Amino acid sequence: MRTIIIYIWLITTILPTFSQWGTIAYYQLNKEYIARVLCENRDKPQLHCNGHCYLAKKLKKQQEAQDQKTTEQVQNIPVIQLFASPVASFEFLSRHFVLPREHAFAYRLAFYQAPLSIAVPPPCS
Repeated sequence: MRTIIIYIWLITTILPTFSQWGTIAYYQLNKEYIARVLCENRDKPQLHCNGHCYLAKKLKKQQEAQDQKTTEQVQNIPVIQLFASPVASFEFLSRHFVLPREHAFAYRLAFYQAPLSIAVPPPCS
């Protein structure tokens, strides 16, 4: 269930990025039709536009729509304001810091012995 939710979230996050690629793919597939019918500069063949003006307009329109959507989403985010009372001053209770006494655990190391079962290798069969 968790993986399905992750895939859905990933697709919805990445999908707006591919909308411009879809427009470019549509342009590439229908380049001749766009250059012949939809191009603004079809009357001026010396410009060699070949529908680039149509593609640029579509991409700009998509970008503006995406920017507007993002702006609306940002403006609709609720703002939480946190207030704190002003602090006049800080006062520390103790002015001296006492280091804790070092503990001497070295004397216990002399009496420690590792179990022999760990030190002896297992028998080979």
